[in-house]
Amino acid sequence: MPNKILVVISGASGAIYPKLLIDKLLTIKAQWEELSVVMSTNAKEIWKSELGNDDYKNLPVKFFEKNDFNAPFASGSAKYNIMIVSPCSMGTLARIATGISNDLVTRSADVILKERRRLVLMLRETPYSLIHIKNMEAITLAGGIICPATPSFYSKPKTIEEAAMTVVDRLIDLAGLDISTYRWGAK
Repeated sequence: MPNKILVVISGASGAIYPKLLIDKLLTIKAQWEELSVVMSTNAKEIWKSELGNDDYKNLPVKFFEKNDFNAPFASGSAKYNIMIVSPCSMGTLARIATGISNDLVTRSADVILKERRRLVLMLRETPYSLIHIKNMEAITLAGGIICPATPSFYSKPKTIEEAAMTVVDRLIDLAGLDISTYRWGAK
């Protein structure tokens, strides 16, 4: 069965990541049947500020408002099996870690975790406080995956986009999807 994917764009800095993530997911359409996006109001402002455009409006994906509890992924019966939060703010991390299902984002994460499906949180904060670390531990113990926005450099990226793509490719790998990317030790 093809995957059903939810991408959440929270209000943390790092708009380049969800832009590249969605672009890459669109190139592997054969691996998913639904791609939905929830984008916070802050995320829209950060996208405009950091990327200098509002091109998110033109993405060929289904957008849902963060209080739309009628969205299919608000229930486990819809069978969404992958949720990626990119970037994930520390506030979003905290609400997910403590089970506060007060909006569509946190409700969806709650559903993904209770159904034992794939939740990947790409954190874009530094440094971490002990509160952040304990929240990351709670998510990990609940079955989620923490993936800090830490680029790798062994592929010798030459641009900001190429460096950011090393994180995006890792997110897609962690989500269990097949992509062509640099692999350590591969010839």
